[in-house]
Amino acid sequence: MQIRNATYKISSPTARQCPETNVPEYAFIGRSNVGKSSLINLLTKKGLAKTSQKPGKTMLINHYEINNGEFYIVDLPGYGYASRGKEQRDAFATMIKDYILNRQQMTLLFVLLDIRHDPQKIDVEFLKWLGENSVPFAIVFTKADKIGPVAAQNKVEEYKKFLMKDWEELPPVFITSSEDKRGKEDLLDYIESINKEICQK
Repeated sequence: MQIRNATYKISSPTARQCPETNVPEYAFIGRSNVGKSSLINLLTKKGLAKTSQKPGKTMLINHYEINNGEFYIVDLPGYGYASRGKEQRDAFATMIKDYILNRQQMTLLFVLLDIRHDPQKIDVEFLKWLGENSVPFAIVFTKADKIGPVAAQNKVEEYKKFLMKDWEELPPVFITSSEDKRGKEDLLDYIESINKEICQK
């Protein structure tokens, strides 16, 4: 699939204030500083999502309109940023859960994981919560350029093996890098396949 154009639409402080749309929304989430904005820019266009070296920059639900309203990419705040106060962390958690569970347009959630790290408790618990609530999601490993291709594949296989201790089957898994553009076409083709399924219903 080709993304012909992508434009910033709106930033919303709550799920209820998100725009009224009737097209699929593909949301991206992960721990702070996992490379979320960089991946969105890889899929769309450079500079669309604001990147920062400082974790926790995304504090609102950001909507990006793709191909003149064909679908939306949604940038959700990162979770697990301990430096924020408990009140703000709780507010983020409420915002995120409300969007994920109650936003009818939310078609799929891409959960981003830094490929360099072993399974983190907060990520594993979040994935479990998604499963318990029957939320459709896919796992996206980021920053694959930071380690060699063989090491990257080994890391993914180790992670999958770890998850299979608690899961009967795993969701789709993608390996990406915003630096060398790895995984871009795979993600876009996957989104396109879901859009086609929706159109056929």
